[in-house]
Formats: sequence, structure tokens, C-alpha cells
Amino acid sequence: QVQLVESGGGLVRSGDSLRLSCAASGLDGYAMGWFRQAPGKEREGVACISSMDGSTYYADSVKGRFTISRDNAKNMVYLQMNSLKPEDTAVYYCAARSSSWYLESSLSNIFEYDYWGQGTQVTVSS
Repeated sequence: QVQLVESGGGLVRSGDSLRLSCAASGLDGYAMGWFRQAPGKEREGVACISSMDGSTYYADSVKGRFTISRDNAKNMVYLQMNSLKPEDTAVYYCAARSSSWYLESSLSNIFEYDYWGQGTQVTVSS
């Protein structure tokens, strides 16, 4: 059982930056992902990071603006979000996946993730 707690969300202006944090009860062996869900929309994958070699993958909508990272010693996962846009407004969720195989495709399938946090709200005003 992995427990995940997100933090760092808030209200910012277009072009600002935010760093989301995810505190985990244990990260060893788990690939980690960030997902988001806007009102009236399905949950979508944003970024993920392998437990094996640190490989990272991103949704096209955030490439070049967001960076996912992990600190296994601290059991933390981060999402650095730069150049935020109003369309980035959503509840952001941290998730853990027991395998790092075929990780890139996992951004398209929330059911590949085994554990989820409660989410943190990010609101970007124009």
C-alpha cells in the first residue's frame, strides 16, 4: 500500500510557475505519474517517470514547460510547471504504478496506476 499526498497547488497568473510536490509512503520500485482533471473533462496524463532509469515522458500539451522529477531518498515526486496557461487549470493528482515497463503509454490509461493521491487544485488566471 502506497499513500500519496500532493501539495503546492494554488492560484497563479498566466505565465507564472508552480512546483507541485507529492509525498509518498514509499517510492522504491514504483513508476510515478502526474495526472490532471479539469471540470467536465476526463482525467488526463501529464507526465511520468520511471523507477528504473529515471526516463521521463510528457503529454504534448506540457512538453517544454513541465518537468517531473523524483527524490527516492526523500520519497518525493515533483512537478515543476513553468509558463502556466489558463488551460492548465485542473486538479492535479499524483499516482504510483508498480511497473516501469511501457511507461509512455501509461499516460493514456489511468487504470495502469495502482495508487492515487487526493489531488491539489491549480488555477491559472488570464
